[in-house]
Amino acid sequence: MTFIRTSVAEGVGEIVLDRPKALNALDPSMIHDIYEPLLAWRDDPTVETVLVTSASERAFCAGGDIKAVREAVLRRDPRFVHDFFATEYRLNRLIGEYPKPYVALIDGPAMGGGLGISVHGSVRVVTERAVLAMPETAIGFFPDVGAGYFLPRLRGAAGTYLGLTGARASAGDALAFGLATHYVPSERLPELADAIRAGSLVEGLDKFVEQPAEAPLADRQAQIDEVFGAGNPAQMLTRLTGTDPWTVQTRAAMLAHSPTSQFVTAELIARGAVDSLPDCLDRELALTGPVTAAPDFAEGVRAVLVDKDRSPSWSPATLDEVDPGAIAALFDPQAGTLDT
Repeated sequence: MTFIRTSVAEGVGEIVLDRPKALNALDPSMIHDIYEPLLAWRDDPTVETVLVTSASERAFCAGGDIKAVREAVLRRDPRFVHDFFATEYRLNRLIGEYPKPYVALIDGPAMGGGLGISVHGSVRVVTERAVLAMPETAIGFFPDVGAGYFLPRLRGAAGTYLGLTGARASAGDALAFGLATHYVPSERLPELADAIRAGSLVEGLDKFVEQPAEAPLADRQAQIDEVFGAGNPAQMLTRLTGTDPWTVQTRAAMLAHSPTSQFVTAELIARGAVDSLPDCLDRELALTGPVTAAPDFAEGVRAVLVDKDRSPSWSPATLDEVDPGAIAALFDPQAGTLDT
C-alpha cells in the first residue's frame, strides 16, 4: 500500500500525504516515495514549484514512525535503526537544498518528522489549526530531521526552549519564531492550493495571506531568552521560579522529560548554530545509534506511544544527575556511548 500521491500539472509537482489512520506518520515507504519524485523534479525543467499537502483533515504529519524504531531496538537490529534515520535525513537534506520553491501547506499538527518535510522548504504556510512541535525529549530521543540546524536559527532562544520542552507552537508562534513564513485561514487554504496548482504561487500568497490573531508563546520571548539563553538544562531549570502559568508548565515539562535527552538536545543546538545543514544531519545520524540504544529511548516510547501511561522511568532520573562528560563523549565519534 502506498501512502503518497503525486501529480504534475502547470509546472507544479504535488505530493499529497495520505496515511490518515496514522496522521501521516512517516514510515520508510513514505520517506522513499517522497524522496524519489523530489529528486526527479529537481532537475526537471517542466517542474517549477513543489507543493506538499495532506489528504487528512486531522494532521499535516504527526512525525516519524518511531514505534517501528523502538521495535528494531528491542530486537537488536541496529541496521534498521541506522537505515531508517539515514533515509529520512537524506530526504531532509534534499528539501533543505532544493533549488526550486518548495511549498508546504500545514493545516493541523506537524510534529517531529513533519517539520523535517516542511520547515526546510522555502515557503511554510500555516493555518489557525496548525500546531508545530519537536516533542522528542518526552520519548528519550532528541529533536532530529535537521532540528540541530533550524532550531538555533529561530528567534532568540526559542529553538532551545522548543527543543527541550516540546512546547507546541501555534500559527502565530511559528511565524514569530521563524518556523513558518505565511499565515492563511484554513477556510481559504483550498483556494491558495488551487492558485499554486495553477502556477500562481506569488499571486496566491499576495491574495490570501493574513496576520494570525495570537502568538502566546512568542509573547513570552523575553522570558524564554532569559531562561534558555545560556547554560545547561539543569541551570535553565533553576531559572524557572515563577508561579505564572507559562513558568509552571515549562518547569513541569523539563521535570517530566528525559534528562539525558535534554542535555543532548542543548548540546546539539549549541553546535548546530555554527554548522551547515549537512553537518548537522551527519551529527544527528551519528547520535541515533547510541541514543536509541540507551535505556531512555525504549522506555520513553513505551510510556508515551505503547502503554501510554505517561510514567517513564528515566536513567538518570534528574537533570542534576546527568554527567556532562558523558554527553560530550556522545558528540565525539571516537569516544564511548551512553550506558545501555
